[in-house]
Amino acid sequence: MGSTRGVLFDYGRTLVTFDYPTEDLLAVIRHFRPRIAAALGVAAPEAQAILEKVLVPMEQYVGSINEDEVDYMSVYRKAWAAAGMNLPDDLLHDILDAEQMSWDRAVKLDPDALQVLSWLGAHGIKRAVCSNAPFPPEMMRRQVNTNGISEMVDAVVFSSEVGRRKPAPELYRAALDAIGVEPQHALFVGDRVREDYDGPRALGMRAVIFTAHAEALPPSGIPMIASLSDLTGLL
Repeated sequence: MGSTRGVLFDYGRTLVTFDYPTEDLLAVIRHFRPRIAAALGVAAPEAQAILEKVLVPMEQYVGSINEDEVDYMSVYRKAWAAAGMNLPDDLLHDILDAEQMSWDRAVKLDPDALQVLSWLGAHGIKRAVCSNAPFPPEMMRRQVNTNGISEMVDAVVFSSEVGRRKPAPELYRAALDAIGVEPQHALFVGDRVREDYDGPRALGMRAVIFTAHAEALPPSGIPMIASLSDLTGLL
């Protein structure tokens, strides 16, 4: 298989995609409104208001360009407080956990993801997920266990575990170390130029942009593939 001994994959918009689970999240909030009211001592805001004032603004941390990862529970607590709801940590954890289960149900595997991961493993190529994700690691690992990704890779490394976000080199190195592959023998596959091409290249990896779920096409001159199945021709 040439000099490629490992492939690192971004997660969202690469191995999986999501549609924002609005109705499921609203159902979660409705379920917790009595506990929220009990904690506040007053009636809780309507579910739609909580969605708009707390949950939707939290999406900014998913796509943050800051290379230092946030303490998600800390910013989650502040988001609720900014909306006028100072809630105890045990309740906040339960709400966040149920919220993340909504995302677990919303995840959709790329049609070629499992087949390509299986092919790589059969050909002796190490596979790792290397992705920005600010959410508590145990919740993210539950998701990759639920959707079958964890069974098909040799390592899973999220930014919330390392404390650094792509393109910070620490995250790539953590994934490479986890599979025992040097940068010059690794290929990175993802959907964003800064995080999934420039960052890996700066560390000495090859990289390619996967365009099927990308928000924008990369500039001319950057290698790209339209299907994960096209990876086999690059190795």
